[in-house]
Amino acid sequence: MEIQYVLINFLLLVGILFLFARKTIIKIFRGRRERINTQLDEAELIENSAAPVLEEPVFEPIPFEESAELLQEKAEAEAKIEQIRSFGLRECSEIHRGMIESVRKQYYQVLKDEVRELFSKEPYLTLLRDKEMQMVDDILGMIKLTPGDMNYLRMHNVLYVTLTSAHPLEYDIIKKVDQATKDLLATVNGKTSLWIREDPELIGGLRLRIGDTVYDATVAEELYQLEKRVSREPITTDETARELLREFGDITNSFEPKVHTYQLGRVMQLSDGICWMDGIADTMYGEVVEFECGESGMVLDIQPDRIGCVVFGSYENIESGSRVRRVGRIASVPVGDSLLGRVVDAIGKPIDGEGHLYVREKRPIECHAPSILDRAPVSEPLHTGIKAIDALVPIGKGQRELIIGDRQTGKTAIAIDAIINQKGKNTVCIYVAIGQKESTIAEIKERLQKHGAMEYTTIVAATASGSAATQYVAPFSGTAMAEYFMYSGRDVLIIYDDLSKHAVAYRELSLLLHRPSGREAYPGDIFYLHSRLLERSAHLSDEFGGGSITALPIIETLAGDISAYIPTNVISITDGQIFLESDLFHEGQRPAINVGLSVSRVGGAAQTKLMKQMAASLRTKLAQYRELADFTQLGSDIDETTKKALDSGARLMEALKQNRYQPLEDWQQALLLFAVSEGFADGIALAQMDEFEKGLYAFFTGECAQLTEQLKTGKKADSELLSAVREALGEYVKRV
Repeated sequence: MEIQYVLINFLLLVGILFLFARKTIIKIFRGRRERINTQLDEAELIENSAAPVLEEPVFEPIPFEESAELLQEKAEAEAKIEQIRSFGLRECSEIHRGMIESVRKQYYQVLKDEVRELFSKEPYLTLLRDKEMQMVDDILGMIKLTPGDMNYLRMHNVLYVTLTSAHPLEYDIIKKVDQATKDLLATVNGKTSLWIREDPELIGGLRLRIGDTVYDATVAEELYQLEKRVSREPITTDETARELLREFGDITNSFEPKVHTYQLGRVMQLSDGICWMDGIADTMYGEVVEFECGESGMVLDIQPDRIGCVVFGSYENIESGSRVRRVGRIASVPVGDSLLGRVVDAIGKPIDGEGHLYVREKRPIECHAPSILDRAPVSEPLHTGIKAIDALVPIGKGQRELIIGDRQTGKTAIAIDAIINQKGKNTVCIYVAIGQKESTIAEIKERLQKHGAMEYTTIVAATASGSAATQYVAPFSGTAMAEYFMYSGRDVLIIYDDLSKHAVAYRELSLLLHRPSGREAYPGDIFYLHSRLLERSAHLSDEFGGGSITALPIIETLAGDISAYIPTNVISITDGQIFLESDLFHEGQRPAINVGLSVSRVGGAAQTKLMKQMAASLRTKLAQYRELADFTQLGSDIDETTKKALDSGARLMEALKQNRYQPLEDWQQALLLFAVSEGFADGIALAQMDEFEKGLYAFFTGECAQLTEQLKTGKKADSELLSAVREALGEYVKRV
């Protein structure tokens, strides 16, 4: 019954439309038919008409004239640049960095449009067409089968060959390419499948693709190479833009096609910053690839049927099916003195808004660590200016000393103080911020600038808002920058803040790359990740320049658990650790170094003889004090000897306290520790220890200049010098 009602309603609707709307419907279709007939008649008239005869134009170079619109855009761009330069790192966010990049692209687009117009004119069209046979000969002289092609032939027994040009090709050229590729594959009993394509975007020239390999002799490729050069040498003035245009115009007057060889692949899948590709079968682990949208990535996974890479920049513009180009180089970063005083990202691009970074050299982010025979023993101290470290846990040049502790216990503060203390000591500092907030990095930069430390410091920032790929690459990039100075015979201090976030970033990448997980979901090579990073820190022998890299990696623990997976891994790699305890921090001990759990495997070899002499019994006294303090908490009756030991230990602990950004010289630390351990501060109240310390330095600098100069040498104090120091200390105590 329902079907019958539907049919009746439908017939009624058709009848109503036929009775009342038939004239309107006929009029609509009649007008559409008349328009179609008119368009067909016009097309036929154009086709039958004779083509006009064009006179050959006389070529005149196109001047680089700035229209009113271009002048306005340029003024707006310059205003944006000046605005960005006034910002610090905190305000220099991704939006502002994108503005800088857009300005550079605007300049390049002007050049690109001018060059396209040059090559669209008749003299160049004839020039390019006349040289097509020469291009073919040059390309065919370079073709060869790659290992990837051989593997594809074994699986499919056929290799696809594509010949692309901007204009229709002559039959002789096609026949020559077909025969040459057949002869090439005949040596391996393979077959070819030749495809001919036309692509006006090439402007002129030829492009031959055999398998994954492309032999490109087109104008479009020359423009691509021009863009790369412009990105390396940015256009900063109008004269620079005109000079580049004139230079490229000179090239076009005597244009000789060059054959550029590269490999192409295809994006299969993209998710969470991980890109899966096929093709480019000859790529290597750690190699850089470039996508059509301009973003770059690094190969981190090679499988039989696909290749996985991480994307450094924004991956929203990368689409499935788009082309990806093999750059032909291992991931590398710029190095050199021009990096000092700058803040750069994980791949070496400046992000501080202070202009372009001019560099002439690059180093791969991963390379082999110096061999054992290339190293020298760690024997020269690297002073941090912190009493508790230089006296108890000394660090030597070329050493790897771990800073470990819970969150908010002063780990970064120790690293920053160590950087500030290197002023005037010919030591380059590199601070690698992994997963830190941009505001935190900005504060660190401001603090280093205030103390004059940014002159010899580079900050490598992989912020928390960045991708896991940049956080993974950042420590390796910072180490590559440090190696440049080390192999130049200079000393470097590098801070990794922190490797806990680095391990988390690598775990994220590994899981996205579908690698099997192990303990706590970390991949099985997480130990190798940090070992190959930290082993690159060394002290080279004199035969190799005598340079050094001193590494201070930072690890964050949870509830003081140093036996967790990542902490134990890094502890076993480094040459000691500085353990910061939360309880000491909350008690007011700054820095909150736990003497019992902190150790330096280099020991006294990284101390001056004076410091080694003065701090010889310091660790024993502090350990005794901690034990007595814990024991006497349960009882009230304390004998005189125990009370004296507790008072002496409390003064030692108070003497080891130190405010931030106030590093001390080695002789000052040794003098204070000697004064306290010898009992010269026994009559000083704990609250007055800070004034006692400041007065002591002023007294020796002003009234004991000769003794101070002897202490500054760092040599072991003989009995005569010790007697003179004791006498001076006694005189100072009388005045206090």
